[in-house]
Amino acid sequence: YQRRVHGAAYGTAKAGVAVAHLGIIAPQKVMRGIVPIVMAGILGIYGLIVSVIIVGSVKPESGYSGFAGFMHLGAGFAAGAASLAAGYAIGIVGDACCFAYAKTDKIFVAMILMLIFAEALGLYGLIVALLMNGAATGFIGTDKCDKPK
Repeated sequence: YQRRVHGAAYGTAKAGVAVAHLGIIAPQKVMRGIVPIVMAGILGIYGLIVSVIIVGSVKPESGYSGFAGFMHLGAGFAAGAASLAAGYAIGIVGDACCFAYAKTDKIFVAMILMLIFAEALGLYGLIVALLMNGAATGFIGTDKCDKPK
């Protein structure tokens, strides 16, 4: 879960500095300028979703195979690495574009498009994590990977 939060924190901090500068240069543009901060915060929510789903699918009383454990670990890592990359991309794009947006309105649509594609990286990680969790859930309560043949 921490890896996802690091991406969201970096994106929020990096874009937040640019939005603060935007507030000094062009205060009327601040509400449109906070889009990168909101999109970076969504990455943390992706992490929370994955964590809650994985914890909800772990049932130790019915048996928890090593395969399921490693699939859950991989699901968390996939979502975390994707959110970390997306957070870095959102922070860098948000920083540069907010500074540019302070000078011209023409950059706003391009900024939104770049942020959408950066956010898609985190969404891909969420989807992969959900698929991996689904595969791991089929092995909970079985011993298919625990005993050598």
